[in-house]
Amino acid sequence: MSIILTTLNSKYIHTNLAIRYLKANAPEFDITLREYTLKDTLENILEDLLSRKPKIIGFSVYIWNVEKTLQLIKLLKEKDPTLTIFMGGPEVSYDFDVWFSRSPIDYIIYGEGELSFKELMEALHGRREVSEVRGIVYRNLVTNEPVQNPAAPILDPKEILSPFYFEEDIPHLPNRIQYIETSRGCPYSCQYCLASVDNKVRYFDMEKVKDEIRYLMKNGAKTFKFLDRTFNINKKYALEMFNFIIEEHLPGTQFQFEITADIMPTELIDYLNEHAPAGLFRFEIGIQSTYELTNQLVKRRQNFDKLTTNILRIKEGEKIILHLDLIAGLPEEPYDRFEQSFNDVFDLRPEELQLGFLKMLRGTGLRKQANEFGYEYDEFAPYEMKRNNALSEEDVHNIHLAEEILERYWNAHRMDYTIAYLVDGPFKASPFAFMQQFGAYWENRYSWIKYQLSDLFIRLYDYLESISYEELQTVLSYMKLDYLAQSKIKPKIWWEDRLNKQERRQIVNRLAEKSEKMIDLLKHHQINLPDMFKYAVVEPIYLDETLKPTDELHYLIVVYLPNHPTYYYIIKEVI
Repeated sequence: MSIILTTLNSKYIHTNLAIRYLKANAPEFDITLREYTLKDTLENILEDLLSRKPKIIGFSVYIWNVEKTLQLIKLLKEKDPTLTIFMGGPEVSYDFDVWFSRSPIDYIIYGEGELSFKELMEALHGRREVSEVRGIVYRNLVTNEPVQNPAAPILDPKEILSPFYFEEDIPHLPNRIQYIETSRGCPYSCQYCLASVDNKVRYFDMEKVKDEIRYLMKNGAKTFKFLDRTFNINKKYALEMFNFIIEEHLPGTQFQFEITADIMPTELIDYLNEHAPAGLFRFEIGIQSTYELTNQLVKRRQNFDKLTTNILRIKEGEKIILHLDLIAGLPEEPYDRFEQSFNDVFDLRPEELQLGFLKMLRGTGLRKQANEFGYEYDEFAPYEMKRNNALSEEDVHNIHLAEEILERYWNAHRMDYTIAYLVDGPFKASPFAFMQQFGAYWENRYSWIKYQLSDLFIRLYDYLESISYEELQTVLSYMKLDYLAQSKIKPKIWWEDRLNKQERRQIVNRLAEKSEKMIDLLKHHQINLPDMFKYAVVEPIYLDETLKPTDELHYLIVVYLPNHPTYYYIIKEVI
């Protein structure tokens, strides 16, 4: 009996680990894996699935794909009513009546699925009764009501077979993220998170995990993301894995972990700062809020002082990329207090700050308390909050405006020097207020879509001009540096004070005669003067060689040689 396990990933680079676990742990059955993306049309997915003539199709379901999955299931049943279709995953492990009422589904697997899936396949192949299958829900044939069988026992991860050794995956490994589990369960009880439902932390066999990583690297995998909810809860276990990766990683690989920073011992941070190659590790640290009342209400334990100390210590090592998370819309955190949370976290200057909005996930404690805190949220996934007792819809919209600017400017790293100057200087008091007000300016004048790179610079400059910011000369200097130094080829100049050809020629000739730095530049790159006019951009700026603002005229010279990186130099004007 042909079985297909499938899902709709948000992007091609993502890999669905769940369907691979199911296949690996039911090796006696004929199972095909098929993955699609949300960009694929329903018609194409439908055609591809039916062309394989399956008898059973199972869907891995999450908040990002549930709505499209429900549409697809309906179309499949219309085309072939004899199909047996089941769903599993965190999104459908609760509120079963909703899913049976919204789709012609036959079964739902809830909780961890390896054992339930195997037993369900045995039942569908006539080897046991459906009523004996643990961890499933199905329709009563008489009443049409959902029937929930008892939950499946939680497996010891050491007994779960590996999901990584499928030959058909090998060609895709270099281009996809590889998701790794070294444990299941979470020791914390954060009420907005589904991980709080399973408080028992269970570990996989460390040597097996190492072998899996070796196998994946050998076959070209580059990016690894560990799914452990708190990777460093077991300090000895974490240190062993960190040490293994440091010693055996291959060039070009990167490993991401979810870390709880305030419990990280100093000696572990110092070890990583001393031994880890720069860029090998990426830490995702969920801070969510710095408001103690809010943290108490969602049962989140966090020592922000200790967390700050540890993050700054990590940053001092300049080895580990930091991704920090905030959640807007948590209980009893009003607009001004969220602004403080944002500024508290932004002051840590992470490489990336993700500003998310609370999702009222099915099965979480906070969703059950929604009325208590006055929540209104979207009826359908991803169930994003619209307002609560502490935040109006206007407040939420204003936070979204700040988030738009945060993503386009800070997280995208398109103008690091410019933004760093602004948030460390004139807008240091509240980077959040700066981003929110700039976001409101953008929304009133432009579209959030269909813009070019130069538009990002122009719109920020126009905004600063609109508020009569006095140091535009300095800002424009940083903008020129960001815009020109990040380009791989000579870009189109958007600023008005650009030099014409004659001015640029005069400056280059004068510097070539009198500036030792310019003479060294020409010699180092083996460029003659005519080629300088062909391959280089020269622009006046008011930044010195250390990139500090100055009143003295300097020239930014950016060299774009074919098949070479972009080089830039700052040379002081010589008379």
